[in-house]
Amino acid sequence: MTMQKIVQLQGQSLKGTITVPGDKSISHRSIMFGSMAKGKTTVTGFLPGEDCLRTIEAFKQMGVKIEQQGTDVTIESEGMDAFQEPMDILYMGNSGTTTRLLLGLLAGSHVHAVLSGDESIAKRPMKRVINPLREMGAHITGREDGQFTPIAVKGTTLQAIDYTLPVASAQVKSAVLLAGLNAEGTTIVREKEATRDHTELMLRQFGVNIDTTDGVISLAGGQKLTASHVAVPGDISSAAFFLVAGAITKGSEITLENVGLNKTRTGIIEVLEAMGANLEIQPYDHEHAEPAGRVIIRTSELKGTTIGGNLIPRLIDEIPIIALLATQAEGTTIIRDAEELKVKETNRLDAVVAELSKLGANITATEEGMIIEGPTQLHGAALKTYGDHRMGMMNAIASLITEGAVTLDDADCIAVSYPTFFEDLDSLMK
Repeated sequence: MTMQKIVQLQGQSLKGTITVPGDKSISHRSIMFGSMAKGKTTVTGFLPGEDCLRTIEAFKQMGVKIEQQGTDVTIESEGMDAFQEPMDILYMGNSGTTTRLLLGLLAGSHVHAVLSGDESIAKRPMKRVINPLREMGAHITGREDGQFTPIAVKGTTLQAIDYTLPVASAQVKSAVLLAGLNAEGTTIVREKEATRDHTELMLRQFGVNIDTTDGVISLAGGQKLTASHVAVPGDISSAAFFLVAGAITKGSEITLENVGLNKTRTGIIEVLEAMGANLEIQPYDHEHAEPAGRVIIRTSELKGTTIGGNLIPRLIDEIPIIALLATQAEGTTIIRDAEELKVKETNRLDAVVAELSKLGANITATEEGMIIEGPTQLHGAALKTYGDHRMGMMNAIASLITEGAVTLDDADCIAVSYPTFFEDLDSLMK
């Protein structure tokens, strides 16, 4: 049962301080690596969203002892060698990260498992992960020869490979590196464009010797992980919605605490700065694997810009909300090289253009992105979320500047990455 929600927030200024939920990518990996490691791993700041809870459940099905209380998680494991074969299908829900990384992790294990998910996951391409894993000797079968879920993986002995990523994808990179941990020889992954490096940073934190030099990542097989403590910073992809909200809403000043500032993820900050946003960043100086800090955003006079090239992998999840931002900027904003959006939770390129057009935006789709002319006064409309959390949040933030109400056909989908989104939004309007 999906929840329709009518949002009418125009004229509200946003003031106050919030802490966005933990980073989704880091939360997933904390569970995976803690389960692979021998000993007791503790996690703080975990994101208890639906996707990350699927990751916990998958490892519980393989015999790992995991206790989760809100944003705190304790993992007690005897390591990968102690994994049990799951008695039932591992259900991924809507989580592409869980699906793709688990394929790499399990390919070199002794486990035989079947991975399935919801209707959205069933449409998302898995061949990009399956191909390099098969080169390593993985035994993987699935619908349309492994192109789509359900997918079965039967762990076996793997051989290291030297692999150049054909597309900029942190998920593919991570799957190959996780398989490489259980492969004979040294696995090398080459990136043409830098993607988020949470896997490399966290593997080091768990005691793995991994080299990253000039876009070439290498690790020797046979290394074991040692239990650790993971402090998960706030997710900059979630913070992005409030950064845009503060910039485009009159009389606003929002302070976001504990935002992850990993350089492979801060493309949204660079775009805001390029568009002239009134933005202040105060990095924390604590010592954790992942950098974090305080970010303050104020109402801004924005100008159009061009977004493309090696910036895209560092803000791929933020493009829907950046498109909304661009509707309020003076001049033309061009987003290019964003074909990857076509294979996200939905075809986000088409979805963003369709929904912002309903609001009256001057936006045109291109083969690899979109062109937006601004500024434009938006009006209310009934919008689709496509079951996609980031589309849902974009639609809700749009209601801050529309004349008339915005209706979301499915507000529940936002809980995938931001269960307290509407509570946080409401707290800034008091």
